[in-house]
Amino acid sequence: MKTLLLWDIDGTLTLSGGAGMRALGAALRNEFGLDRSLDGIDYAGRTDTWIMRQIFGQVGLPDSDANLARLLARYLAELPAALANPGSRILPGVPAALTALAGHGHCVQALLTGNVERGARIKLGYHGLSHYFAFGAFADDSEVRNDLGPVALRRAREHLGPEFTPARIFVIGDTPFDIACGKIVGAQTIAVATGRYSAAELRAAAPTVVLDDLSDTAAFLRTVGAA
Repeated sequence: MKTLLLWDIDGTLTLSGGAGMRALGAALRNEFGLDRSLDGIDYAGRTDTWIMRQIFGQVGLPDSDANLARLLARYLAELPAALANPGSRILPGVPAALTALAGHGHCVQALLTGNVERGARIKLGYHGLSHYFAFGAFADDSEVRNDLGPVALRRAREHLGPEFTPARIFVIGDTPFDIACGKIVGAQTIAVATGRYSAAELRAAAPTVVLDDLSDTAAFLRTVGAA
């Protein structure tokens, strides 16, 4: 029986050193002529489109589809340069875990992320990780994070055919939003304390497992039944 692993990106696989918010700030300046602080926007675990709508409210721009399309396009154009900063890095144990799972015949890896797909590919491509993930669910599919789990499962069926039982689906992320998203589809949830939330804060959301990070590859593989 195959195992499906659905990965978050920011704070789970990589850190961007604030690249996302810097790219959004640059997009506001260069597309709309607005040089405004984006402090106070709670972006961890949220979708790109949700974050952009919060920005519209904060800076006084109309929340329209046209403005969303403009901001998104400019954000994607600014993102590669913003990623080139000292804080942008792959998190501990990630390459070893992804490589081990890719070589395991019964494991399938996909994305379950609040990034739009093009943004996800830019971020992962910058670190050489994009090739591990053939498909996923993204903010393009819905700006509501909890809508994305069913989308990811539908895409898994489209790509692979068989259903995955809840016991063999793992959602891996660093925020309570990732945990909630996994629970919506009855998945096992692995919370990794490599983002903004501590291990204690993640335990309060009652995931299946909490890990400090992914540096112990063997322990992680045992957790997902791939040892």
